[in-house]
Amino acid sequence: MDSNKRPETMQRITTPELANAFIDEQVASVRAQVGNKKVLLALSGGVDSSVVAALLIKAIGKQLVCVHVNHGLMRKGESEMVIDVFGKAMDANLVYIDATDRFLNLLAGVAEPEKKRKIIGGEFIKVFDEEAAKLEGIEFLAQGTIYPDILESDGVKAHHNVGGLPEDMKMELVEPVKLLYKDEVRVVGDALGLPHEMVYRQPFPGPGLGVRCLGAITRDRLHALREADAILREEFDIAGLAGKVWQYFIAVPDFKSVGVRDGKRYEGWPAIIRAVNTTDAMSATVEEIPYAVLHKITDRITSEVAGINRVLYDLTPKPCGTIEWE
Repeated sequence: MDSNKRPETMQRITTPELANAFIDEQVASVRAQVGNKKVLLALSGGVDSSVVAALLIKAIGKQLVCVHVNHGLMRKGESEMVIDVFGKAMDANLVYIDATDRFLNLLAGVAEPEKKRKIIGGEFIKVFDEEAAKLEGIEFLAQGTIYPDILESDGVKAHHNVGGLPEDMKMELVEPVKLLYKDEVRVVGDALGLPHEMVYRQPFPGPGLGVRCLGAITRDRLHALREADAILREEFDIAGLAGKVWQYFIAVPDFKSVGVRDGKRYEGWPAIIRAVNTTDAMSATVEEIPYAVLHKITDRITSEVAGINRVLYDLTPKPCGTIEWE
C-alpha cells in the first residue's frame, strides 16, 4: 500500500477520543521507526510543526532536537511563545537561533518581492544547515507535512522540505501527521495540550512579515508593522472575529503621507488592513468588519504605533487581488 495515500477507511479525527487514539498509534509507530536514534525538526511555531514537535516529545522526549530559527520577520510574541511552550513547559531539546540581524542585513535595500523571498528562504536553509552540522548522530528528519501538501505536490513539498541539507546527511523522514487534514491536525494539537493560540494560529507565509513590509524592509517600518499587526489581532479577538475570519493582517507600504500629531504636521506610513475568508485559498471574499471595530483599530494604531498615521481597509476580493500584497 502507498504510505502516502490516506486509506478510505480512515475515520476523520473530530473528537478528543479519536485524537488520543491517533496519538497513541503514532507514538508507537515513531518509537518503532526511530529506536534510540535522534530526530531533527525545524520548528517554525506554525500549527503543523508545533503538533509534530509535541507528538514526538511525547514519543521520544529528548531524542528530538527542535531548531527554531527566528529570522526577525515573525509576528509579535511568536518566537517567545515557541521558547515558552517547547523550551520551558515541555522541557524540549530546543535550539533557538536569533538570526534577526543576519536576515535584515541581507535584505537591506532589496525591494523586489521575489528576490526578498529567495533571500529569506535560502538563508533559512543555510542557518538550519549550519546548526544541523553541529549536531552529532542525527539520523532522522521530522517534517510537518500534512495530507493537502501530498495531494498538491505529489509527495514533494518544496518549501517544506528542508532542501540543502549536507549530502552526507542521509536522513530518513519522520512525518507523523502526513495523512491528516488541517482541521484534524488542530484536534490532535488540542489533545496534546498545546495552547489554543498556537493550534489555531493563522496561515503565515514562510517569509513572514517580509512580504507584508512592502518594498525594501527597514527596521523602523518592520517594527511599526509588527506592532500594528498585534493591535489588529488583539482587537479581532476582543470583537469575537478571530474564529470567523480565515486570515487577517496588516501590510505597510514603503511610502509616506502627511498627517497631524500633537498639533503638528508629520509624515507617516499607512497601515493597510486585509481580512478575508476562503475555503481553498484559490479565491477569497472580503469580510465585512463592523465600523465600530475598524474605528477602534484605527484609533489604537494611529495613537500607539510610531510612524503610522493612516489606516486603510483593503476591499479587494481574490480574484483580482491576491491574499498577500507581495
